[in-house]
Amino acid sequence: MQLLEALFLGLVQGLTEFLPISSSAHLRIVGEFLPGAKDPGAAFTAIIQIGTELAVVVYFWRDIVRIVARFFLALFAVKGADGVARVPRNDPDARMGWLIILGSLPIIALGLLFQDDIETTFRSLWIVAITLIVFGVILGIADVVGRKERKLTQLTYGHGIIFGLAQALALIPGVSRSGGTTTAGLFLGYTRRAAARYSFLLALPAVFGSGLYQLHKSLTETCTAATTAAGTCTPEVFGPLETFLATVVAFIVGLAVIVFFLGYVSRKSFLPFVVYRIALGIVLLVLLGTGTIAP
Repeated sequence: MQLLEALFLGLVQGLTEFLPISSSAHLRIVGEFLPGAKDPGAAFTAIIQIGTELAVVVYFWRDIVRIVARFFLALFAVKGADGVARVPRNDPDARMGWLIILGSLPIIALGLLFQDDIETTFRSLWIVAITLIVFGVILGIADVVGRKERKLTQLTYGHGIIFGLAQALALIPGVSRSGGTTTAGLFLGYTRRAAARYSFLLALPAVFGSGLYQLHKSLTETCTAATTAAGTCTPEVFGPLETFLATVVAFIVGLAVIVFFLGYVSRKSFLPFVVYRIALGIVLLVLLGTGTIAP
């Protein structure tokens, strides 16, 4: 039964990671309705996100290899046989490498600063419900007022930092990593597809870093009765096998969702996702208010 629960959560992660509806919120909510009604935990959530980010690596493989190669060629001013730099420092791909690094700094800094709150306080379902609604409304406004003219080649360092700050909000379940960065991109005038593509690339360092860190903790730390009672250690709900298989499911499903979502945003608005977020948030508030589920 526990294996089936983990696989189902992997399916949920794959379906929701790239849509602007918050995968961490869905994992938190769905966990309440599984047998035993347990929060899957921040560690499990972070680890299975590695699966969906591997899907990003596969889908954007050529882009990633090109960006990394040209970034380092420009960084070290590698010259060709004619003595001229092979890649100028203002090369678009080299610049994208710097933009991803700069955009990743806010979530790394805030993730380390608020680590304990992320694993405890921020996972309250009251917070999840409110952020689903509030940021759903903000996404809807951005989709309406955004000019949707700019392309990724027009991305500036200042805008990259704004994208990064928006991504950092996703440390709170319910905000949505893709939703937060896409919302920022729309307000800045970028097309839906450009904002979505950059949000996927920008997530790579943060998600892999968080997932690998949590994986290391789960393999090296053992909770005792004393540390659990003191609140300094949270026992894992799922074992290594369940977590690994959930990560595999998240990868397979996530890859299919990337293909769908990038095709969708090229043609249609975010309105269905806005309506869904608000409706889910309201339902969650009702369930919490009536005592049907605990926060």
